[in-house]
Amino acid sequence: MENSSQNWLYENFDHTGSAFGLRITRKLDEVQSPFQKIEIYESRDWGNVMLIDGAMMVTTRDNFFYHEMMAHAPLFTHPDPKHVVIIGGGDCGTLREVLRHPGVRTAVQCDIDEQVTRMAELYFPELCESNNDSRATVMFDDGIAYMANAAPGSIDVIIVDSTDPVGPAEGLFNRAFYENCLKALRPDGLLVQQSESPLALMHLIQDMRGAMRDAGFQSFRTLPFPQPCYPTGWWSGTIASKTARDLTAFREEDAAAAASKFGCRYYNAGVHRGALAMPGLMQEALGD
Repeated sequence: MENSSQNWLYENFDHTGSAFGLRITRKLDEVQSPFQKIEIYESRDWGNVMLIDGAMMVTTRDNFFYHEMMAHAPLFTHPDPKHVVIIGGGDCGTLREVLRHPGVRTAVQCDIDEQVTRMAELYFPELCESNNDSRATVMFDDGIAYMANAAPGSIDVIIVDSTDPVGPAEGLFNRAFYENCLKALRPDGLLVQQSESPLALMHLIQDMRGAMRDAGFQSFRTLPFPQPCYPTGWWSGTIASKTARDLTAFREEDAAAAASKFGCRYYNAGVHRGALAMPGLMQEALGD
């Protein structure tokens, strides 16, 4: 991350030959946790901005794309999700969206870095408004160990809401982790993981799906969506199912009825259906 002038903050994406910049008014906070450096800026046009190790993670203005797609797409794909686990997700936005589903009985969020959540509570309080929901458990622990110790057949949906596959998140992108997720899921269970940019990081999506397949997952679907503050502005989430099934089928009527009730700003049944229509470059690379 570079501050090349008094009023602009840039993140350079060397692997894409591009950058993303925001006009800022001031730096609000900086903390070095045991795991990573967390910075908060106030921007002129995008609200508050959270950086982790120099990479933009969350802005007030555009976080809804990611949080809504990571939560609602898998939950409406599952026939009846009751028990949800979020690995990572320290800003708590995905947890908030999960708890909009009245059928969810328990939602556990396990993030290794408590400081991310404490910063979110201060600077993104709207994302944390469901943290005290009676169904929620917000814990700070190693998500890899949490899944290794999870009771077999106890979870309906696992959402891996992680940073890029480096540092604390590196172990969330391999076969051993996926094997533990598979064991913890119920027979109709789903795993969804943020899967980076289809434009710039297709090899990572291919490797991730290969590791999921090697772990025993049977069906896959990668859903793209916009995310302006991330590299290329085009992001994705990959859904994997424990048993073979058609992941283009989802509870479309429920999604249509719920999206406006939930107050969604991006997700709805039509957006979900559209995300299932594979762009040519993704179809060629992934074979869906």
